Amino acid sequence: MAFGTIGLIGAMQEEIERFLERIVEAETVAAAGIEFRKGEWLGKTVILCKCGVGKVNAAVCTQLLIDRFGVDCIIFTGVAGALHPDLNIGDIVVSTDAMQHDMDVTPLGFARGVIPYTDVSVFAADANLVEAAYAASESLYPGHTRKGRILSGDQFVANRDTVDRLRREMDGDCVEMEGSAVAQVCHLNGVPFVILRSMSDKADGSAHINFEEFTRLASERSGSIVEQMLKSGMQA
Repeated sequence: MAFGTIGLIGAMQEEIERFLERIVEAETVAAAGIEFRKGEWLGKTVILCKCGVGKVNAAVCTQLLIDRFGVDCIIFTGVAGALHPDLNIGDIVVSTDAMQHDMDVTPLGFARGVIPYTDVSVFAADANLVEAAYAASESLYPGHTRKGRILSGDQFVANRDTVDRLRREMDGDCVEMEGSAVAQVCHLNGVPFVILRSMSDKADGSAHINFEEFTRLASERSGSIVEQMLKSGMQA
């Protein structure tokens, strides 16, 4: 069956601009300091919001989308720093799953990223949404899409040693600051999700040079992919 209501989240204004231009007949509802815009896009009912930076903001926003608006699935889009050596600026990562890289209880014997005393620490994206996102991305940007693991933490990674450690210890493909929180909340509520991240930098200390320059390009690509997904029908 097709998804009825789709939640769209970006952390920053630049990451939702493409969506704002396309949603019609939108009404705005404010809750917990977040503006939710409910409208239509290509015949689909969508709820668009800017959650703000960081995992707490993302978690609050996701739960509100589920409780207050009853979304049937959630797509999180935006930019990220590349961890996988084959990724270049502008390339797309479609989440297979997500983890928190700053969840670190290793002194008590837990592996990095493991949430103590819970059954799940790796949150798998919905397989159908993953395939829809991958197909849409490849149709628009052939050869520039990778399925992989999203790592999230409340820190901006800009250090080559950290990049190497996150690749080695957690097998991450890219790093950002919200996705795993969205993933965990969706998992707890049984709501399908996928995360789309376009690479704005290499997470290697050069972000001050290229982050702002490539954020708009990356966001444009993410927006185009979501548009293509909506055109394809997005079946559950």
